Amino acid sequence: MSPALNLSYIPNVLTVIRLLLVIPVALALWWRAYQLAFALFVVAGLSDGLDGFLARRFNWHSRFGAMVDPLADKLLLVVTYIVLTLTAVIPWWLTAVILSRDIIIVSGAIAYHHLVGPYDFKPTMLGKLSTFCQILLAVLLIIHLAMLINLSAWLTDSLMLLTLTVTILSGADYVWVWGRQYLRERAKV
Repeated sequence: MSPALNLSYIPNVLTVIRLLLVIPVALALWWRAYQLAFALFVVAGLSDGLDGFLARRFNWHSRFGAMVDPLADKLLLVVTYIVLTLTAVIPWWLTAVILSRDIIIVSGAIAYHHLVGPYDFKPTMLGKLSTFCQILLAVLLIIHLAMLINLSAWLTDSLMLLTLTVTILSGADYVWVWGRQYLRERAKV
C-alpha cells in the first residue's frame, strides 16, 4: 500500500486538524462568536476522541502522534484560557495558575531529562482530574456564552475554585512524584 493510502496516518491527520483549529477557536472567542467557538470545540473534541480510538483499536501509534497529540490538546486549552482571560470571562489569576503549573511541569521534565536521562512520563490521577476540570470549565463557559445554557454565578465561581484547587494540587503532586523519582535515580549513582 502506498504511503498516501496508508490508513494508519488518519490519527495523525486528525491531530493536525485539531492543531490547526487552535487559531480559529481563538479568533472565534476573541470576536465573541461563541456559537462558532463551541462548534469548533466540538469538532476538536470529536477529532481527539476519534484519533485516540483509532490509535488504540488498530494500533496506529506513531512517535509524531505521541508527541503532537498532547501538544495539540494542551495548546487548544491554553489558548482558550488566555483568550477568555483577555476578554474578561476568566479571571487572570486562574489562567496564571494554570500556565504556571504547566511551565513547572515542562521545566521539571526538561530538567529531569538533562540531569537523569530519559523518563516515562505518565499523567497522575490528579493531573487527569486537573485537565478534566480545566476542560469542563472552559466548555461550560463557552456553552454559556453561546447562550445554549445559563450558568449561575455561584456555579461558575464554584467551578473556577474547584479548577484552581485541583490545578494547584496537581502541580504539587507532579513536583512531589518527580522530585522523589529524581532522588531515587540520583541515589543509584
